[in-house]
Amino acid sequence: MADVTPFETDTQALDEVVTFTSELIRIDTTNHGGGDCRERPAAEYVAERLAGAGLEPVLLERTPGRTNVVARIEGTDPSADALLVHGHLDVVPADPSDWTVHPFSGELRDGLVWGRGAIDMKNMDAMVLAVVREWARQGIRPRRDIVIAYTADEEASAADGSGFLADRHPELFEGCTEAIGESGAFTFHAGPDLEIYPIGAGERGTGWLKLTADGRAGHGSKVNRENAVSRLAAAVARIGEYQWPVRITPTVRAALTELAALHGIRPDLDADDFDADALLAKLGHAAALVEPTIRNSSNPTMLQAGYKVNVIPGVATAHIDGRMVPGGEEEFIETMDRLTGPHVEWEFAHRHIALQAPVDSPTYAKLRAALAHFEPDAHIVPFCMSGGTDAKQFAKLGIVGYGFSPLRLPIGFDYQALFHGVDERVPVEALHFGVRVLDHYLQTA
Repeated sequence: MADVTPFETDTQALDEVVTFTSELIRIDTTNHGGGDCRERPAAEYVAERLAGAGLEPVLLERTPGRTNVVARIEGTDPSADALLVHGHLDVVPADPSDWTVHPFSGELRDGLVWGRGAIDMKNMDAMVLAVVREWARQGIRPRRDIVIAYTADEEASAADGSGFLADRHPELFEGCTEAIGESGAFTFHAGPDLEIYPIGAGERGTGWLKLTADGRAGHGSKVNRENAVSRLAAAVARIGEYQWPVRITPTVRAALTELAALHGIRPDLDADDFDADALLAKLGHAAALVEPTIRNSSNPTMLQAGYKVNVIPGVATAHIDGRMVPGGEEEFIETMDRLTGPHVEWEFAHRHIALQAPVDSPTYAKLRAALAHFEPDAHIVPFCMSGGTDAKQFAKLGIVGYGFSPLRLPIGFDYQALFHGVDERVPVEALHFGVRVLDHYLQTA
């Protein structure tokens, strides 16, 4: 391949990625949970443009209207493993009254594309479309087969999306050994002169819990030592106040080591007296990349009990958003058994595995090289995501996932705060950067 790729100069792809991002945002694919979503219009939109690039996209549904799109680009080396590139089409709800612009306007203002999905993750959906179409115009083929998947239902259970695809249509991903998806390769400004690009190389596991406390129903004026609300409240308080121990996984170890080096620190992570929180305090803003993933977590989020102020209910329920570091699930379960106590039962309402991807692999090296090609002075580090993505479902097929949705962002642009936030937006220049980096990586992968 030539030293200068086609995307480093002005191409139609740079205009298309802005148009595609805006138009996808205008297609309201709000996922309210419980099956209340319809991704089909967005799926048909991307399928039409993939077909226009000479591909043969397949539309697949488990539930009517909950549509996924899968297409394959044939590589030049039949012996090479295939690569999966995936993005989801659904978005979380947005209240227009909270926004500066309407969240489904896709408005282009001040060099930014505004709207729900601009960051999470119709920007990446659009970047992939723009790259594929530019390849078709220029007759470019990648070395390895590339499978493109646009999924439904990522913002809920993934049962109608990547879970359905992995369980019912694994043949579409034949030969895929690795994948790239959301949440990684963005500019993180850790200081005035410190730009970091974190590449996702792990995810904490998901453990959403339902707690149920049984008790003795009765009159609110009577003494009741078997009050379900009291029992539940005590358990929830114990869970919310619990300080989880530090558990350093390989991905987090690599991230801590590299981030510390940027601050002139050489920590001994294996020392008996190693204090992870003290180290994080020395990393300044960069600590935010690691702090959520050095331990398990359990945050109470929902409570439900009773129907009248003077009636003690016989049952009370709560929900906990639990997250588990790789290898931390057994500890999580044992701790929940202890914290809930004898009068509160708990169960997983939703559960997904934790993931780790090697940071010494050829794939990680090529992801790093693609970013460095355009940002030679940037500091590129691995990180573990605090939440989860569709990579968890594709992992069931033996596919190792990396978070790689490249964006070059200006100082003061809080990328992480815009995930599920108000006034979600993405700079046009960031989209252009992402298209160029994706092209470079996918041609060299």
